[in-house]
Amino acid sequence: MRDFSQKLKRVPELPGSYQMKNQDGNIIYVGKAKNLKRRLKSYFTRSVTGKTAMLVEEIADFEYIVTNTELESLLLEITLIKKYNPKYNILLKDDKSYPYIELTDEKYPRLRVIRNVNRKRRKAHLFGPYPNVSAARKTVHMLNRIYPLRKCDPLKKDYCLYYHIHECLGYCKKEIEEEVLSKMKEEIISFFKGDSEKVITTLKEEMQKASEALHFEKAKELKEMIEDIEITLRKQKIDLNRKESFDLIAYSQKENYLAIVLFFVRDGLLFGRHQELIRTMDDIEEDLFQFLIQFYEKNSLIPKEILVPEGIDTSLLENYLKVRVRVPQKGVLKQLFTMAEENAKMVLKEEASKVEQDEVRKEKALKELATLLHLSTVSRMESFDNSHLFGTYYVGGMVVYQDFQPLRSEYRKYKIDRSCKDDLEAMREVLYRRYYKVLMENLRKPDLIILDGGIAQMKVCEEVLTSFHLKIPFIGLKKDEKHRTSAIINQNYEEIELSNKSDLFLYLAKIQEEVHRYAITYHRTIKQKGNLASLLELAPGIGEVRRKELLKQFGSLKRIKQASLEELQTVLGKELGKNFKQYLNELEEGD
Repeated sequence: MRDFSQKLKRVPELPGSYQMKNQDGNIIYVGKAKNLKRRLKSYFTRSVTGKTAMLVEEIADFEYIVTNTELESLLLEITLIKKYNPKYNILLKDDKSYPYIELTDEKYPRLRVIRNVNRKRRKAHLFGPYPNVSAARKTVHMLNRIYPLRKCDPLKKDYCLYYHIHECLGYCKKEIEEEVLSKMKEEIISFFKGDSEKVITTLKEEMQKASEALHFEKAKELKEMIEDIEITLRKQKIDLNRKESFDLIAYSQKENYLAIVLFFVRDGLLFGRHQELIRTMDDIEEDLFQFLIQFYEKNSLIPKEILVPEGIDTSLLENYLKVRVRVPQKGVLKQLFTMAEENAKMVLKEEASKVEQDEVRKEKALKELATLLHLSTVSRMESFDNSHLFGTYYVGGMVVYQDFQPLRSEYRKYKIDRSCKDDLEAMREVLYRRYYKVLMENLRKPDLIILDGGIAQMKVCEEVLTSFHLKIPFIGLKKDEKHRTSAIINQNYEEIELSNKSDLFLYLAKIQEEVHRYAITYHRTIKQKGNLASLLELAPGIGEVRRKELLKQFGSLKRIKQASLEELQTVLGKELGKNFKQYLNELEEGD
């Protein structure tokens, strides 16, 4: 570890954000502080353990940026974490947001499960979040059976199956009275607020009819639905004085691990919980802040109130999240907080040893990989693969891993020029575009590039990196006759055999499977949709803005396909219109 005593003397006692760097100049940790001098000094003058000790051992330099306020330092910290994704900052295990159930605000409403909720854009009724997506889908399925809401999107031209089985009122051909729709909406909203009486009564009536008609299987299914509702609502009920909506956060910490539990309470009902186990950096408040901000940026529909443990700067969190933040002091809320704390202790007890074993295995595999490749360290890895439809319409995929943990928010899809006719050209285009952007936008470079292919793809990668004067290590993964990973090919094009029982083999195989899945899913989606909308995503020069312009001009995908060259050129211009028309003709020939 370097001696930073002279540099620390020049650090001011002011708020700001600091960035720790390794010997390659990569930012490995970003933090904030009310007093930069005191915070930075603490890393090098006190005894540290666990994750903090690992960080300190890797620090080759540090930088800092002074801010006027602590809120500014928090905003800067989050901006830098998003940009560099440092290896020692909090990394949530799953990038997916929790689903909600939406009762749409349309003339003929629909009930559906959605993600990526934006409060500003939605006027619909939203219920959730639902940590258990299968429970959300089950609930939607049940209510759609009971209430004959609209099922089709867009509306069909004639009655569909749902109409004939009495699960739709025939919105495509009938004008339904507002009173009927309002009654259904009111009962559904009441159900989500804990009043299940009308729903259960309806189910019991259906069960009785099924039983009398000797449809015993249907009667049994309805009975199980009633039991599910009663059990769920019994578990959800909390003895609050009013139907409050809030999130409650509690934690438990032991040694190098921090267990965090969130309870989601909506209208006095406990909708579910989220739990996370992370390795701590010896600063509980800092870790909680980073966790909560990441969590709520994924799940954008934040409640109006958040309850947090003592020791958290509530005003700073309020200013950032723009909601009320307070510490529960007494009564039922304090009891609920104690229950959440007990949950966090259980998570810590049950999960810590398992997570620690997994991290030890990953650290061992990373060191083995670095040793085999004669590198000082390997943390961030970017892996590439491409896919095509019968030798045409190539697409590429990039997945990103940090310490063998996937960073799904950084995965990227690549729409490849339609003139591309082989895998090597496709790989050249993807690699060129990726590392051109890395250079132009000063993005973090990976410690290692992993290619899901052999020597030919590696030579393409070498050409691209050389053209940019980039020195990034890269490897290829060789497969055996059974199409399984068998060896690493290093930059000298030498094969390094891997034992299929080693942790390194298993982690590399996972990356290889993931990048292949990610690239091929794009085409599978296109084939499953089977329409021009999905294939338009591959059209050269046609991005989201131009797709919208085409739809605005022609009204439908069918009319776009039928448009003449001159009509297309009025929207796209002469050259792009010509290329796009040629692309559409090729699609027709492919059909």
